[in-house]
Amino acid sequence: MREEAVRYQSPMERTVRYGIIGSGMMGTEHMRNIAAVEGAAVVAYADTHEQSRGFGRLTAPEARAYSDHRALLADEEVDAVVVSTPNHTHRTVMEDVFASGKHVLCEKPLCTTVEDARWVVERASKHPAVVWCAMEYRYMAPVARLASEVHEGTIGDLKMLAIREHRYPFLPKVDDWNRFARNTGGTLVEKCCHYFDLMRFITRSEALRVYASGAQDVNHLDERYDGETPDILDNAYVIVDFESGARALLDLCMFAEASRNQEEISATGDRGKLESFIPSSDFVRGLRRGGEQGRPLVETENIPVDPIALAAGFHHGATYFEHQAFVRAVRGQGAVAVGAEDGLRAVEIGAAAERSIVEGRPVRMEELR
Repeated sequence: MREEAVRYQSPMERTVRYGIIGSGMMGTEHMRNIAAVEGAAVVAYADTHEQSRGFGRLTAPEARAYSDHRALLADEEVDAVVVSTPNHTHRTVMEDVFASGKHVLCEKPLCTTVEDARWVVERASKHPAVVWCAMEYRYMAPVARLASEVHEGTIGDLKMLAIREHRYPFLPKVDDWNRFARNTGGTLVEKCCHYFDLMRFITRSEALRVYASGAQDVNHLDERYDGETPDILDNAYVIVDFESGARALLDLCMFAEASRNQEEISATGDRGKLESFIPSSDFVRGLRRGGEQGRPLVETENIPVDPIALAAGFHHGATYFEHQAFVRAVRGQGAVAVGAEDGLRAVEIGAAAERSIVEGRPVRMEELR
C-alpha cells in the first residue's frame, strides 16, 4: 500500500493558534473574529470568573478552558495570546506573557498608568515575538479611508482634526470594575485612548500639549459599590496640539445614545475636508476648488464592509481586519502596525487630559515623560 506524502507546513502556512486571556465581552468578540480569519483558530481561553468562562464555552466550544492564565501560557499548542482582562490587570498579565515568549495582542489601554505602559514598552523591545496593542478604530473602513486620503494629500496640509463620539453609558462589567478610575485609568485613558491613537496616526505627529474640560454629570451617580459612588467622567472636550502644527479635538458624550452616528470624524486641510461616519459607513470628500469654475465640490460615498466582519463584533468590522494584520505579523509577512510604543503614547495623552481637568490647566506632554 502506497503511503500518502505528508506535506510540510512552514510557519508562514501553519494555522496561528490563539489563547484568549479574559473571555468576557471583549474576549469573546476576539474569539468570534479569530474564528472568521483564514489561518487562525482559538484553541484555549482563560478567565478567573466562572461566568466569563461560560461565555468562552459558548463562543469557542472546542477550545480548552483554564481558570489561570499562567496555565494557558504554559500550553505548548498556543502560539499567540490576546490579553482582554480588566485594564488594571494588564501589567501583571503582560509580565507572565513576556516570560512565556509568545506573541501577544494586548487590548487597549495598554496599561492604566504611564509608568506601567512605559515598563511594557521597555520589555517589549526585548521580547522575541510580536507585541501588538489593540487599536481597532484604525481598521474601521471609513476611518481607514479618511486616514489614507489625508496621507495622500487629498486635502493638502492637515490643519484640524475633529473626533466626536456620542454614545451610550459604560456597560456593566464583571464585579463592576469599570466604575472606578483607579481600575480604568479614567475615562479619557480607558475609552478615549482609541481616539488619541487615531489623532497620532492621522496627523503622523506627536502631541505637544493637552487642554481638557470634562465632568461626570449624568451617568452612574445613583450607583453605590461598597458605599462608593463611581467616579468616571461621562463627557469631555479635549484639545491636543501636535508638533506638526495641526490641532485635534475630541468631543465625548456618554449619555447621547439618541444619535444618528456614534462616531463622526472630520479632517480639514488647506485644500478641503474629509469626513467619516460610523455606523452609517459614509465617507465625504470636500474640495474647496474641485468643482466647475473653481467652486467647492462635495461627494459622498458609502464604504462597504465585509458582512462576515460586521457580524463578528461590535466595532464596525474592525477587529476582524486587525486580526488579519496581526496574523500576517506573526507569520513574518507584515509589520507590527500598532506596537507597545503606540499604546504608551495614547495612554500619555489620556493621562494628560485627565490631569488637565483635575488641575484646570493645559498640560505639556513633557510633564509625563
